[in-house]
Amino acid sequence: VQLQASGGGLVQAGGSLRLSCAASGRTFSYHGMGWFRQAAGKEREFVATISWSGNSTDYADSVKGRFTISRDNAKNTLYLQMNSLKPEDTAVYYCASRPYGYGGRSIVSSQYALWGQGTQVTVSS
Repeated sequence: VQLQASGGGLVQAGGSLRLSCAASGRTFSYHGMGWFRQAAGKEREFVATISWSGNSTDYADSVKGRFTISRDNAKNTLYLQMNSLKPEDTAVYYCASRPYGYGGRSIVSSQYALWGQGTQVTVSS
């Protein structure tokens, strides 16, 4: 599986963006997936995660109620809908895939085997 993130951009506070992560290969549905972000000068942090089926999700407290993670296994695509964006959401957002056969969700970055290239999200005040 290879991952290609897209959908980032510049948006005003209170606005919305939807990130996409296209996965190549035929095993997408066998991988738990996640979104992480890294702001300038800060460490990478967990944002959201989803199980292989999409039935189980988890979120960082900072984005709960504003962000929604989802996946379409038929399209091999992971999504992150981001609403009510705040300047502190500004970061490079990365999608990540757990190893083949690890279909559960995880908030731990070291449990992810493959990372996309990142997409920049900038929220202006």
